Amino acid sequence: MSQQKLTLNSTSSSPKWRYLYLRRRHRHRVAAFFAEFVGTATFIFIACMGCVTTPLFFNSHFELSLNFGLAIMIAIQSFGSISGAHLNPAITLAALIYGAINWYMSIAYLVAQVAGALVGYGLLKAVLPLNAIVGVDNPAGVCVTVLSSDISELQGVFIELLATCFLTMVACSVWDPRNAKLKDSLPLRFGLTVSSLNLAAGLFTGSSMNPTRSLGPAVWNNSWKHHWIYWVGPLVGAALTSIIYRLFFKGESEEVIELRDSNAKIEFIDKV
Repeated sequence: MSQQKLTLNSTSSSPKWRYLYLRRRHRHRVAAFFAEFVGTATFIFIACMGCVTTPLFFNSHFELSLNFGLAIMIAIQSFGSISGAHLNPAITLAALIYGAINWYMSIAYLVAQVAGALVGYGLLKAVLPLNAIVGVDNPAGVCVTVLSSDISELQGVFIELLATCFLTMVACSVWDPRNAKLKDSLPLRFGLTVSSLNLAAGLFTGSSMNPTRSLGPAVWNNSWKHHWIYWVGPLVGAALTSIIYRLFFKGESEEVIELRDSNAKIEFIDKV
């Protein structure tokens, strides 16, 4: 009799423990959220630290651009297999329009990216002295995206829009199933793409191409001049490029990548 009671108690208590565990697809979604959060924080911290310029530590435009590309490479290499390492609301919007991510995960990615940008730049301010953040060379604050004095707002919007178009075109080609066998060294390819675009446009607008990359420094330095440009330009550019690619260039496969189970995760690594 006692053995029967013990068996009944153990079986009746087992369902309670089930609530402590997430289903596999939910675990993948939670992991993707935190991958976007930590990945964005990692990118912002490394990239913006590389922008620090003092009389003792001088960085050229080439060095800054190369550092941004390498920072992206580190983040994608670390978190690309978990979430796709968008690290950018513009890329997430493009993925949503293209069909590589669903709408509720795109919202989760946006929240994670905003939080990651704030935390990443906050860590930078915590570990560096104030004169490294704000100085003669960086009156608005290190890594704050500002327009060059001879660039108008309209020109700034179009520069950010076009730069993001090129970045989004690379992302869409990665999601295209016809490129399934041409995806070697994706972190390096994206890193070199970002470095190239920074070299081309960085002196004019800062070459943000990423609203949260501009948001983190703007919040911590309370610097909002022309900030709207770094939301409108990248988001519009990403949306236009993904629409054009989906209508005219996309391959025949219409699969929507979701974080469901281990089999879906294998496709998610390559396609998002």
